[in-house]
Amino acid sequence: MASGLFALLDDVAAIAKVAASTLDDTAAVAVKASAKAAGVVIDDAAVTPRYVVGFAADRELPIVAKIARGSLRNKLVLLLPGALLLSYFLPAAITPLLMAGGAFLCFEGAEKLWEKLFPHDDDPSDDVAVDPVEQERNMVAGAIRTDLILSAEIMAIALGTVEAAPIMEQAAALVAVSLGITALVYGAVALIVKADDAGVHLARSRSITMRGIGRGLVAGMPPFLVLLGWVGLVAMLWVGGHIVIDGLNVFGAALPHELLHRAMHAAEPGGGVAVWFAEAGGSAIFGIALGAAIVAVMHLVPSRRGKAAH
Repeated sequence: MASGLFALLDDVAAIAKVAASTLDDTAAVAVKASAKAAGVVIDDAAVTPRYVVGFAADRELPIVAKIARGSLRNKLVLLLPGALLLSYFLPAAITPLLMAGGAFLCFEGAEKLWEKLFPHDDDPSDDVAVDPVEQERNMVAGAIRTDLILSAEIMAIALGTVEAAPIMEQAAALVAVSLGITALVYGAVALIVKADDAGVHLARSRSITMRGIGRGLVAGMPPFLVLLGWVGLVAMLWVGGHIVIDGLNVFGAALPHELLHRAMHAAEPGGGVAVWFAEAGGSAIFGIALGAAIVAVMHLVPSRRGKAAH
C-alpha cells in the first residue's frame, strides 16, 4: 500500500515537472514572440493616445478600456483561431504572410516618415455639432479597426516565432502574447493619457518637489508623445525590414541577408550594442527603401488611372 502511494506521488511529481517545464517553454516562447513584435507594440502604444484627444477627462479611461476590450476580442476571437488553423493546415503560408505583414509595416513607416518630414495642412472644414456619445462610439470603432491591423501583424510575427512548437504550445503562447501585449499597450496608453492630469494635480501640491514633478509632467508630455511617435516609426521600419530580409533569405534571395550580416560582423569590435545597432539600422534602411518603393507604386497607380480616364 505504501509503495503504491509512493509510486503515485512519484507520478504526480513527474507530471508536475512536465507541466512546469511546459509552462517555462511557453513563457519563453511568448517572451520571444513579444520581443519580435516590439516594433508593432511601440507603434500601437504611440498611435492609440490620439483617439482620446478632444474628449472630457472623465471619458479618457473608459474610452481606453473599450478599445482594450475590442483589441482583446480582435486577438482572441478573430485572429487566434485563424492563426492556429493556418499553422496546422498550411504552415508553408506563414513566411509569405509574415513578409506581407513586414512589407506593410515598411509601407506604413515610409508613409509616416514622409508626412513627418513634409507635413501638409488639413483641408479646412466647417465645425459641425456632433453628439458626444455618437462621436465616442465612432472613435472607439475606428480605433478597434486600426487595432485589428496592428494585432494581425503582432499575431503573425508571434506565429512565425512559435511555428515549430506543438499546436497546444502555439495556442498557449499566442494567448499569453495576446493578454500580455494588450495589457502592456493599453496600460501604457492609460498612463500616458492621464499623465498630464496627474501633473496638474501634483502642480497644486504644497510640496515644492511635487509641484516641480507636476509641472515637469505637464510640460514634458507633448515632447514625449512626439518622441514616442518617432520611436514607433523607427521600430516599424526596423521590424518590417528585418522580417522581409529573413523571408527573402528563406526563398533564396540571400543578398540583403548577407549584407546585413556583414554590417553586424563589422560592428563586432564595438560590442553587443554596436552589433544590435548595425542590425536594427541596416534593417531600418532596407525598410525605408522597400516602403518608399511601395509608396511610390501606390501613388503612381492612381495617377495613371486618372490620366487614362481623361
